[in-house]
Amino acid sequence: MQDKLQSMLRKLLFFLLIACGFLPLLSAQSPARAYVTGIVTDVISGAPIEFATLYIQDSFFVTETAENGRYRLEVPAEKSLELVVTRIGYKEVSVSIAPMPARSSRQIDVSLAPVDSEIEVVVRESKLEEAGMVRETVEQLKLIPSTSGNFESLLPSIALGTSSGTGGELSSQYNVRGGNYDENLVYVNDFEIYRPQLVRAGQQEGLSFPNIDLIRDLSFSSGGFEARYGDKLSSVLDIKYKRPDTLRASLSGSLLGASAHLEGSWAPTGDETRKLRYLFGARYKTTRYLLGSLDVKGEYVPDFSDIQTYITYDFNPDWQLGLMGNYNRSVYSFVPTERSTALGLINYALELYSVFEGQEVDDFTTGMGGVSLTYIPDRNRNPLFLKWLASTYTSNENERFDILGYYSLREIESGLGSDNLGEVLSELGNGIQHLNVRNFLDINVINLEHKGGLELDIDPADQSASGSHFLQWSVKWQREDIQDKIKEWERLDSAGYSLPYDPSQVLLYNVLRTSNSLSSNRFSAYFQDTYTLRREDAGEWRISAGLRASYWDLNRELLFSPRVQLLYKPLRSGRDISYRLAGGLYMQPPFYRELRGPDGSINRDLKAQKSLHVVGGLTWDFYLGRLNPKKFRFITEAYYKTLWDLVAYDIENVRIRYSGLNDATGYALGLDLRINGEFVPGAESWVNLSLLRTRESLTGVQHLQREVGQENATEVKDVPRPTDRFFTLSMFFQDYLPKNENFKMHLNLTVGSGLPFGLQGNNRIYRNTYRFSPYHRVDIGFSFALWDESRKKSKPDHWLSFSRNAWMSLEVFNLMQVQNEAGNTWIKTVFNQQYAIPNYLTSRRLNLRLRLDF
Repeated sequence: MQDKLQSMLRKLLFFLLIACGFLPLLSAQSPARAYVTGIVTDVISGAPIEFATLYIQDSFFVTETAENGRYRLEVPAEKSLELVVTRIGYKEVSVSIAPMPARSSRQIDVSLAPVDSEIEVVVRESKLEEAGMVRETVEQLKLIPSTSGNFESLLPSIALGTSSGTGGELSSQYNVRGGNYDENLVYVNDFEIYRPQLVRAGQQEGLSFPNIDLIRDLSFSSGGFEARYGDKLSSVLDIKYKRPDTLRASLSGSLLGASAHLEGSWAPTGDETRKLRYLFGARYKTTRYLLGSLDVKGEYVPDFSDIQTYITYDFNPDWQLGLMGNYNRSVYSFVPTERSTALGLINYALELYSVFEGQEVDDFTTGMGGVSLTYIPDRNRNPLFLKWLASTYTSNENERFDILGYYSLREIESGLGSDNLGEVLSELGNGIQHLNVRNFLDINVINLEHKGGLELDIDPADQSASGSHFLQWSVKWQREDIQDKIKEWERLDSAGYSLPYDPSQVLLYNVLRTSNSLSSNRFSAYFQDTYTLRREDAGEWRISAGLRASYWDLNRELLFSPRVQLLYKPLRSGRDISYRLAGGLYMQPPFYRELRGPDGSINRDLKAQKSLHVVGGLTWDFYLGRLNPKKFRFITEAYYKTLWDLVAYDIENVRIRYSGLNDATGYALGLDLRINGEFVPGAESWVNLSLLRTRESLTGVQHLQREVGQENATEVKDVPRPTDRFFTLSMFFQDYLPKNENFKMHLNLTVGSGLPFGLQGNNRIYRNTYRFSPYHRVDIGFSFALWDESRKKSKPDHWLSFSRNAWMSLEVFNLMQVQNEAGNTWIKTVFNQQYAIPNYLTSRRLNLRLRLDF
C-alpha cells in the first residue's frame, strides 16, 4: 500500500510539471502588481495637497492626489522602485521603495515643503502592516560575527523574546518566550522546513536550511501570529528568497568554512520581461579550529556542506513556476583522547581528569525538493492569487558511538600561598564510563498544498475613508513515513563496582533497544479575513481573524484554533505609533520525537500540546531631531501564555528528551523591548531586552524544593521549565572611523541568566532545582573595505577591480574568555553520590574572513 501511494504521488508531481509545459499557451495579461497608498500634505500647515503628481521613475505608472490629499498608485511587484512626488510650488521629492510582493500594499505619507522655504521634505512610511512582526533585510546581518555559520544563530540578536539554548554559540537552535527548539516554525517561500532529529550536541550540528546569500528579507513573530501560519506553540520565521533581475555572485571564506552563490535572470532575445530567474548557493563549514578550545581534547573532524537552488520561470505574467532544491550532508567524526576540567570555589576545588578510547561518527544527510505553481491574474478589482505547492523531505540519520572513558575525580590544592597549589590532595572517585550507540533514523515527508487569496475593496460612505477585505485560505495534506532503530547501552563502574551495584551479577547502567515504524497522514486547513479601514478622523485599523483546523489519523485528534489580531494606528496624534493586541489558541500536534518516551516506546495516543496566547504591544517610530535625523524604532510587547497537555522534557546540550506523555501544565509570561536605528549615521544597530517567567507542574507529582542550608524540603506549586531564563540582553552595535567609513566595527553582546537543570535520574519531584551559571559572551569584528566599485573611475587598474565589493574581516569570538556552560557530565560514586561536572563551551578564538561580491 505504501509503495502504491508513493508511486501515485510521483505521478502526481510529474503531472504537475508536464501540465506546466502547456501554460505558455494561455493568453498573457499585464504583469503582477502591488500598491502604494498614502497622503500628501503641506509640511507647514499639515493641510492635504490636491493634484500632487506621483509617478514611478522610468515607467508609465502615475496618479494624482484627490481633494483630501490621498492617493493609490499601482506599481510593479518584485522590483526596486523610485517614487517621485511633485507639485507646482513645492519641492520635488524622490522615495526609494524596496521590492514588494504581488498584491501587497505599502503606505507612504509625504509632507512637501514650499520651494521658497528651508524646511526639508518629510517622508514617513507607515508600519501598520508590520506591527507584531520583526522584518529585516539581511545585508546588515551578514556583518554579525557568527561561529555557527547558520542564519538562525543571529535571531537572538534581532527578534523579540528569543535566546540561544544550552548549545550556545555552537548551535543555531533558539528558544522563544519559554518554548523549546521544536516549537518554532520556519518557512522558505511558503515551504515548511524541517531539521535532523538525532543531533544531541552543538558540535554535531551542521548547516541549517536558510542560506543568507539567497535571502531577500525575513519576517519573525514571537507569538500571537496569524492563522495562516502553522501549528506550533512559539514562533514563526518566514523567509523570502530573492527574485534577481541582474547577474550577481559572491565568494567568501574563513577559518570556519566557505560559501559561494550565483544569481541572475534570463529572457528571450528581444523580450525585456525577465522570464527565468535563478539562485544557486553552496556552503562548507568546519569547526575543527573552534572545537580545539573545548575541555575534551582529541581529533575533531567536522565536515558539513550543502548545495541549494531556487529557480522561477514566468510562463506569462499570470503563471509562475518555482523549483526549490537542497542537499545537505553533515558528517561529524571525533576521536577523544583526554579531558581535564576544573571547578569549585577558592577553598574547595575539584578536577575531573579522563582518558578515552574509541570514537564517535555521526552522519546526517537530508534532502528537500519542492515545486510551486502560482496564478496571479491582473484585475483592477478584486485581485486574486492561487498557489499550489508540492514538496518532499527526506532525512537519513545515524549516530555511532563506542567510547570508553577512564575518569578520576580529585580534590586539588587551591590555596594561593601553598607550595602544592594545583596538586591532587585526594581522590574522591574513579571509574569507567562506557557508551555504545548504534542509532538509525529515516524520515520521509511529502506535502501537497493549495493556498489562495482574494482582495475585496469596499467603498465606505465617508469619502475620506478607504477599506478592504483580504481573504486567505489553504488546504494541506502531509504524509510521514518514519523508520527508527535504537541500540544504546551504557556501563558505569565506580571504584571497581558496576553501577547499579548487585553482588550476584554485573548490570548495565542503561540499556535501550527498540525498533519503530510509523506511517501517518495529517490534514490541515485555514481560512482568514484581514479587514483594513483607514479614516482620517478615526485612524487606521487592521483586524485579522482566522480559524485553523487539523486532523492526524495516528491519534485521531481533530483540532480547531481560532486566532485574531487587532492593529490600530492613530493618524492625528502627531506620533508615528501603532498598537497591537492578539490572541488565540495554538496547538502543536506531536512529531516523532515527542511520541518517543525515554524507554524508546511510541505513544500513539499522545495528544497535541495546547496553549492560549494573549499578546499586547506597540511600535513607535521616532526621530531625535537635530541630534540625529535618522528614524529610530521602539517595539515592546507583553504576553501571557497558558499551557496544557504539555509533554514534559529535559534538555541535554541541544538534545531534548521527552516523556512521551501529556503529563504537564504550565504558563509563560514576560515583557520584551527592542530599539533599533542608526545610532551612528549609516550603520544600523539594535538592543533587545527580554524578561521571562515560565513554570510547569507535572501531573500527579508533588514538587519539592530545598533551599540552601535547609534540612527539610518545602512543597511548591510549580517549578521552572527547562527554558526558564529570567532575562536576556542582546545588542548589536556598528561604528566606523569618523574620516574613513571603509573601516567598520561590529560588536555582538549577549547576556542571559542561567537555565535550570535537575539531578540526573531524579528530575521529577526535585525538578529543575539548580541553574547553570549566567551566559555572557562578546564577539567583535573589524571589517575593512578593500575595494568598492565606486573607485573604478579613479583606480581602473586596481587588482580587485573585477569585483563590485571586497571586504576583509578580523573577528574575535568570546572576547572576554568566558567559560559558558552547555550541560553537565554526571559522575556517580558507589556510595550513590553525584557530581555535576560542567561541559564548557568554546573559549576565545580569532577568525579571518574575506568576502567578494561580483
